Amino acid sequence: MSENYLNQILNARVYDVAIETPLETAGVLSGRLNNNILIKREDLQPVFSFKIRGAYNKLVQLTEKEKICGVIAASAGNHAQGVALAANKLSIPATIVMPQTTPTIKIEAVKNWSPRVILHGDDYQEAYAESLLISKKESLTYIHPFDDPHVIAGQGTIAMEILRQCKEEIDIIFVPVGGGGLISGIASYVKAVRPKIKVIGVEPEDAASMTRSLENNRRVRLDEVGTFTDGCAVREVGKETFRLTSKLVDGMITASVD
Repeated sequence: MSENYLNQILNARVYDVAIETPLETAGVLSGRLNNNILIKREDLQPVFSFKIRGAYNKLVQLTEKEKICGVIAASAGNHAQGVALAANKLSIPATIVMPQTTPTIKIEAVKNWSPRVILHGDDYQEAYAESLLISKKESLTYIHPFDDPHVIAGQGTIAMEILRQCKEEIDIIFVPVGGGGLISGIASYVKAVRPKIKVIGVEPEDAASMTRSLENNRRVRLDEVGTFTDGCAVREVGKETFRLTSKLVDGMITASVD
């Protein structure tokens, strides 16, 4: 399983738009914890997030017919920008459905890449439902933010960079979890190459959908989630991401908003 993703990650097309971000020492935190803490600076990507990796790797794999027909995605921010940039780079018509409650600054950031933007619903879940209806009605290819092998493989290139950049022995890689795409990609690469490294997922206490799912050995849909950490505010993790996480990830921890 991880070997299959290893091959996909090694061949992922991300560097047409993404950069290899630095792995920097967190000096103050390292001193406070008496440990060597490194931070992968994905905030330095063109859209300030790792999401560009998976989005581009998915779009570049589409057939010519799919590219001509166009793509659609639902997102309140980072995935929307990733898909919009990737589609712009590849000259693919793109539709982005965003919640009406999305901050104007995020909407404008998406519009900078010239997609069609539709505002619908009060949260991601309502925007997602509307995007599925539009996708079916207009025959658009749906670009899922996390539950897609090409998206997962694109995010997995981060692990490839971490292991190459860090010259010391790595004990643990901590990964923020929303829908599970990032941790699935990272764990798939790490466990195939250096299985002794632990991969630990981190979720907000009020949006711990992966933690609850793993505890129950099945996907659990939360009735509501806190949105303070909006990138992790996912009510239900993906089928493929849950499958990978349950087999490859060493554990989960939660963090309070404080």
